[in-house]
Amino acid sequence: MSTRGKIITFGEILVEIVADTVGVGFQETMGLRGPFPSGAPAIFIDQVAHLNVPCGIISCVGDDDFGRLNIARLERDGVDVSAIAFSPNLTTGSAFVRYRPDGSRDFVYNIRGGACSETRLTAAAHHLLDQTAHFHLMGSSLFSPIMIEEAMIAVQKVREKGGKVSFDPNIRKEMLCAPGMRGAMLNILKCCDLFLPSGNELVALTDATDEEGAIEEIFRLGVSEVILKRGSEGCVFFSREQRIAVPAFPVAEIDPTGAGDCFGATYVACRYLGKSVETSLRYASASGALAVSVLGPMEGRADFAALDAFIEKTGVSA
Repeated sequence: MSTRGKIITFGEILVEIVADTVGVGFQETMGLRGPFPSGAPAIFIDQVAHLNVPCGIISCVGDDDFGRLNIARLERDGVDVSAIAFSPNLTTGSAFVRYRPDGSRDFVYNIRGGACSETRLTAAAHHLLDQTAHFHLMGSSLFSPIMIEEAMIAVQKVREKGGKVSFDPNIRKEMLCAPGMRGAMLNILKCCDLFLPSGNELVALTDATDEEGAIEEIFRLGVSEVILKRGSEGCVFFSREQRIAVPAFPVAEIDPTGAGDCFGATYVACRYLGKSVETSLRYASASGALAVSVLGPMEGRADFAALDAFIEKTGVSA
């Protein structure tokens, strides 16, 4: 992968607010912790910056403390924030999260009605895209027709300039029923080089009924690499020539939000830096493990020194 240019992403910037108590939903008074900087693309790009790789994000926030909180974190960590616009009308998006007794989570989102819904390819965004070596897109950012349209323009521009594209569906299977969502995700899939699904997302975007059939169908679309993320069961890398399974690092899970984003960011950044697939997968798995060990979606991101120390502690070489 070329080391010239930046890794760029596009989409929602949010704050996350976490309930102090375990329970079902938010229909009672409870203590809350936050706000934490969040949003899948923001988590992804902040982790890329922690690996000292040039990067930036195209987004929109409200002219409020939640927006300024996010921009300050990203800018401090080395992300190019020049293409983050301020909405004069809407507040920064938010996600309220509460854990259930079984470990699953309830969310209350303000994304479609948040400032991130006004993310557009402004002049600053086009300037950033002109510097792009790798463009990463999340399915969670395709939440409206205009966001889908803007994302596709960005993808096509990067591809026309010879850049790489990766795609993480990052979306629940039920959301594929939303108007235009499945078609948009398939169109993105046809344009990407690296596909990063989790669990049943691999099969959900195909007509296949099993993993093997889904992989073959995805390769026929032109995708060259697939990494299936399986959480605590590790991950599997697929190309036409290779299949590499990597176990997860054992870790006490505190907050799983952002683990997949950190995994993808670390893999993309490692490949950008010229590391082998095997080494990149090991670093990515370590990054995902560290991400879940801290409360807050962006609080567990790590640089190479932290990743090396974690891997050494486990006795597994990267």
